[in-house]
Amino acid sequence: MENFVLYEEIGKGNKSIVYKGRRKGTINFVAILCIDKSKRPEITNRVRLTHDIEHQNVVFFNEWYETSNHLWLVVELCTGGSLEMVITQDEYLHEEVVREFGVDLVSGLRHIHELGIIFCDLNPAKILLDGPGTLKYSNFSLAKTEGENLEEFLSLIGTEEGTEEINENTQRRNTKSRARGSLMYMAPEILKGEDFSKASDFWSLGCVLYEMSAGKPPFFAENLSELREKILHEDPPPPKAKGTVVFQDIERINKLLFSIIILHLRKGTVDDSISSTWRGQTSQWGRESSHSTPVIPASKSPLDRMVLTGQATGKLARLSLFTNQQDIDSQIKGLIYTDADLTVTPIVDNPKILKQMPLKFDSKTLNVPAYSADKLTSLKEQDWNAFVQQLCLLVVSGEKTSGAPRVKLNLLCYLCTVVSHKEVATKLMDSQLVSNKLSCARNRLRAKVVRLIGLLACHTTELKDDVQISEAATVLTELIRENFRNAKLKQCLMPALGELLYLVASQEEKRQHPRDHWVIPSTAYIVLMRCLREGEDPVTNHIAAKIVENVCTANSSLAQGFLTGEIGLLLWYLFTHSTVDSLRVTVISALCRITRHSASAFQSVIDKVGLTAVLNSLVTGISRVQQYMLTMFIAMLSSGVHLQRLVQEKDFVTKIVRLLESPSTVIRAKAFLVLLEVLKNNKEMLLLCCQTRLVMYIERDSRKATQGKEQQNSNEYMSKCLDLLICHIVQELPGIIGGIISALSSVAGRKHPSTVQAKHLKMCLPMMPVVLHLVTAQVIFYLLEKPIPITKRIDFKILSLVFKMPSCPHAYLICLPTTPPVASPLLASATCLSLVPSAPQSVAVPSATMPRYSGTLSLNPSTLPPPSPHSNPA
Repeated sequence: MENFVLYEEIGKGNKSIVYKGRRKGTINFVAILCIDKSKRPEITNRVRLTHDIEHQNVVFFNEWYETSNHLWLVVELCTGGSLEMVITQDEYLHEEVVREFGVDLVSGLRHIHELGIIFCDLNPAKILLDGPGTLKYSNFSLAKTEGENLEEFLSLIGTEEGTEEINENTQRRNTKSRARGSLMYMAPEILKGEDFSKASDFWSLGCVLYEMSAGKPPFFAENLSELREKILHEDPPPPKAKGTVVFQDIERINKLLFSIIILHLRKGTVDDSISSTWRGQTSQWGRESSHSTPVIPASKSPLDRMVLTGQATGKLARLSLFTNQQDIDSQIKGLIYTDADLTVTPIVDNPKILKQMPLKFDSKTLNVPAYSADKLTSLKEQDWNAFVQQLCLLVVSGEKTSGAPRVKLNLLCYLCTVVSHKEVATKLMDSQLVSNKLSCARNRLRAKVVRLIGLLACHTTELKDDVQISEAATVLTELIRENFRNAKLKQCLMPALGELLYLVASQEEKRQHPRDHWVIPSTAYIVLMRCLREGEDPVTNHIAAKIVENVCTANSSLAQGFLTGEIGLLLWYLFTHSTVDSLRVTVISALCRITRHSASAFQSVIDKVGLTAVLNSLVTGISRVQQYMLTMFIAMLSSGVHLQRLVQEKDFVTKIVRLLESPSTVIRAKAFLVLLEVLKNNKEMLLLCCQTRLVMYIERDSRKATQGKEQQNSNEYMSKCLDLLICHIVQELPGIIGGIISALSSVAGRKHPSTVQAKHLKMCLPMMPVVLHLVTAQVIFYLLEKPIPITKRIDFKILSLVFKMPSCPHAYLICLPTTPPVASPLLASATCLSLVPSAPQSVAVPSATMPRYSGTLSLNPSTLPPPSPHSNPA
């Protein structure tokens, strides 16, 4: 294994780990499997059957090694994951995709059968996808040759490895279980005790085709005995897929499988028969479904959209995963704010703002039954009303008697502990207790009274129309104004006011319109804005910022009270002058949520402090600050504010690309969205992005986003953002190539380009490295090749970069730099062409127009290699 370099882990099994690797001294990337030695019989069987197989639909075996604890297999690298994973992610595949994949599966299975091998355990987990999306049979551990007894072979290998000490019955039982495979895809005759055959492989293939279209196997049950009965005695139910007409009945699936098999039994090349019948428009299937299926069916699967869009349009100029640019814009707007951007935390008793003393009460001197919160929720209505009436009498009772204040304080502490239960808080908020407590808000117990009001508002889930929120908000606002210089009292009153404001805002958002008793006085906003100004203590600033953050989370009229011309600058000042990280995060979060209502708030900050100062905040070590900053940039760009300035700013793009190295998936996803907005409005920035390794980051995260179910929400968000960015890049690529071709065609046959032509060349030719970066990227190349075969359409345009148009008498060459491995046979041909001295008939290209090149370019046809046997003659 010293000949290989191991990179990241790309897969994991029960007793195996798969790594991406590279042979030292080459750029040949491979998959390296590290397998426990207990799997030696299966691995030995796999190696003996696959070491000589070379087929486009079978994973190529390179070599294997043995160390003290493991077996190591070096095989072809398939970056697309397994078919099982694709079905799980997309839920089902469209009929056109099933046809495409069915061709690969039958082609590979036919070759395997021609070699005399029975695959035996054919299921989606053992079928992999390479970069361009070709299906490949992978795991031959349970395969065998015709007429061979696999159990005997596995037992023999196990015996050679010293397992003879194990009980003979146990060994036989283990060997038998090893050789069985997956029951859900097993043919009925196998369950009856017969041996595996080519026919049983085709049964399994039919199950896989069914699962691709329906999203689940044809036979499924909770236990094995029930599953066996279904396979032996029942017909599978018709597959029900969402969105489009897929397969109407089982007979159509049988037609698909039977027709593909018949095609491969005919004489002639496999690929030609498949292409003419299944990838064309003349099949009976196509005629049957054309009247009821839209040209581009609505499918949630990106893979479906890729294949269907490319086949339906058939145009050279564009490859679209979405219907139009407006569709991409609407998708972006739906991705600007995630749930993580709009989380709400309490204002009252928030330990990150101000630590409160723990609440304690004495049940013996309470003067009311010390019911627990659960007990209170179970009280009958009559008992509940009596309990509330008793509370109101105690709250409004005079304080002249000895010990009355202490009794009230004890009661308030008790209430503060039980209102953390949402149902109790909701019922108390609807009672007369709130208005009675307000009458006590001006006496010496007001700290506890206000705290109780804040806790009630924090935990209330439903607010009735007649609850007097306006009165409570007015009283609290007046108390803050009267005691504005008393910092401690302000810090006690503000959380309760903030919780009331957020309660009203959240209820308005649910009910779509405000209520008369919930009107918040304008003085409340004025007081809170004063608390954001410099000169206030950090705790007061933090509470005020937290109120703005929570209220602006909801889509209600209350948020409009904070949308003033100075709110953005006030929050930015607190962010830049605070030394407490929790306050800085709250302030930027508040600014982010205000930007959700009005992008001009963030615009005013950039206009006042400058773009450089704002960009410097992106390099802060606080990940949540970076996340909120990126969110604001996306919101501002999507709204068109500061658009032309930002999309021309190279420093801005460079700093965004650096954030693609962040460990946070959400930050990287948002960085991709920012770059998408930039590239939508300035495609020339694509060159800078490629130079700063954007393609590498896309490929890395496209692999990460498809791994497992860990961090499913963030990975799903990343996948959506990447889909949009990749879609836009693929749409732009033909236009970039067309621009280069147009610029070169205009100067064909001229020794000296005109001023206009030279200007056109200077604008278009620097984009040539972009073409190289994109067409050699696996994820982009896959999108180009799948719907529009690259050897037919995309390479035809690239050939126009290599050879002059036929109307011109002399050929010339523009040679793409090919340091990375090229993905296309025609691009591989371009690597053999080189710069040569100028000739009278060649085109002089000014060196300034083409980075890293100078001189005149021409073609030496004798250096072209023969075409690849799999390339298209076009």
